[in-house]
Amino acid sequence: MSARPVTIGEAARTTGVSPKMIRYYEETGLLGAAERSTAGYRLYAKADLHALRFVRRARDLGFSMPEIAELLALWRDRSRASAGVKAVAQAHVVDLRRRIAELEGMARSLEDLAARCCGDDRPDCPILDDLAAGHDDDVTVISQPAKQPRRRSSGQA
Repeated sequence: MSARPVTIGEAARTTGVSPKMIRYYEETGLLGAAERSTAGYRLYAKADLHALRFVRRARDLGFSMPEIAELLALWRDRSRASAGVKAVAQAHVVDLRRRIAELEGMARSLEDLAARCCGDDRPDCPILDDLAAGHDDDVTVISQPAKQPRRRSSGQA
């Protein structure tokens, strides 16, 4: 790749990050503001493309935006200790394992409910019954009055 700056479209194609996300990363401060051409187009240098690839890979690994900001800062800090990077990664692994356990629990619950559902033409459905019953005794349901349909003005057909 040449050293010339590229437009947002070229940056998106090169890095696999959509133009919308590139603009979002700039707006949130994750990436610095892009240089602008005389016509006002965003221009991205080689270092910007490296940062975008870094962000895309971190997102692929499930890091949150604050974690990515922290990792980007560590990546840019050449005097950093790798212990800080390892700590962020290990904390993320713990969070991923917790979320995996939650998802596996949800899958087991749904499998059990689906196994109890006949799946026939009758209206009885243990899946809907379970969803309707809820399982949180601390939640107070407040009934809302039914909304009245809006009336059309006399000038409408």
